[in-house]
Formats: sequence, structure tokens, C-alpha cells
Amino acid sequence: MSKSVLIAGRLTDDAGRCRHYHLETDVVGLKCARCQTYFACYQCHDELTDHAFVPSPKTEQVAICGVCGQRMTYAVYAVGHCPACGHGFNPRCAVHAGIYFGD
Repeated sequence: MSKSVLIAGRLTDDAGRCRHYHLETDVVGLKCARCQTYFACYQCHDELTDHAFVPSPKTEQVAICGVCGQRMTYAVYAVGHCPACGHGFNPRCAVHAGIYFGD
């Protein structure tokens, strides 16, 4: 699958890593429910927009793999790796789940 969505953020690389989160596994873009844009992290979102990050419902395609462009619901993302390319996601992102995902 080719990437069809750009992950917005501050100093993002080709896989969506930003200046705030840039480990090998920081490759997920997360969608703000208000602006419907995928961002590298909530900090990038809040720096680049005029509103705070609004969590997206878990049943929507709330995450995108920065390596291959696969869009995912929360349940698919929470498995910990991309179902299309197999790239692992940072397990520590779970600390911020309440910021990104709503009911």
C-alpha cells in the first residue's frame, strides 16, 4: 500500500516522526476529530492549529501508519503493529490514549 495521507507535524520525517517523538517506532499519525487531519502527535497539532486536539471515536480510522499509509481503527492500531507492513508501533503511546481516542 502506498502512503496516501501526509502526517502533519513539526520537523516530520518520511515516516511521520516529529521533533517531539522520533524513535524508530514513532510512526503513527493520529486523527483530530475537529480538523480531520492526521498529526504526528498532539503537541505538533496544538502548535500548528488554532484549537486543541479533539479525540476521535475509536471505531473510526483514527490512526495511519507512517511507513505504508495503512489507516486503522483503534482496535487494529492497539495490536501494536501495522497489519499491512508489520512495522511496530511505540507501546509507550498508550500513555496518551485518552488524548487521542474517545468513545
